[in-house]
Amino acid sequence: MNDNKSKIENLIKVAQEKEEARLIINMKHMENGVTFIDWKAAYIDETVVIGSGTVIEPGVILQGKAIIGQDCIIGHNTRIVDSIIGNKVDIQSSVILESQVGSRSKVGPFAYIRPNSRIGEDAKVGDFVEVKNSAIGNGSKASHLTYIGDSQVGDGVNLGCGVIFVNYDGTKKSRSIVKDGAFIGCNTNIISPVTVGEGAYVAAGTTVTEDVPSEALCIGRVKNRHIEGWVKKRGLLKHK
Repeated sequence: MNDNKSKIENLIKVAQEKEEARLIINMKHMENGVTFIDWKAAYIDETVVIGSGTVIEPGVILQGKAIIGQDCIIGHNTRIVDSIIGNKVDIQSSVILESQVGSRSKVGPFAYIRPNSRIGEDAKVGDFVEVKNSAIGNGSKASHLTYIGDSQVGDGVNLGCGVIFVNYDGTKKSRSIVKDGAFIGCNTNIISPVTVGEGAYVAAGTTVTEDVPSEALCIGRVKNRHIEGWVKKRGLLKHK
């Protein structure tokens, strides 16, 4: 019993020492102009750099050689590892690993930026967007439910809801390029490797399998066909 009690006491002592060291790190950041909503609920490695004016919300984890710029908002339950974040960036409930985010960009909520990705300035990576080994240019937007893998997206590009960069064919991974000012409609599949030219427009619901010329419209849909009375003949969807 005494041995168990001694072990527990030692564990408590170690935990208290780690807690004290963590709070000392947070206090140093506060002295440098960083604001914590709850300074006891942030977990920051000693190697992390945070600019003045930045707000850290509860549950934030900053690890490795992460560098956070000035006047940022790092929202609750965000994790950033070995990444560089510019000034005035707003990140909400997201994960960023070994990547860069340019100034004034918005990330999340629930975005996942995987290693070797670069988000430009004034860009948006919205809810449930995943970026992997890709670059997104200045002012470009992927607002929700999109996967950008192994690709280069230019400046001022709009990626609609449900856009998928199909980068893996089961054997190898390929890259696609979307040039400046292109518009990619909702539920589009970009089958890599293809290039979408400057100012091109890809209509919603299209599967892109070949290069799209600049300022062209790419549309690939099956035309609607209506079979009158089909539901009634099949006896489906009966209503009381």
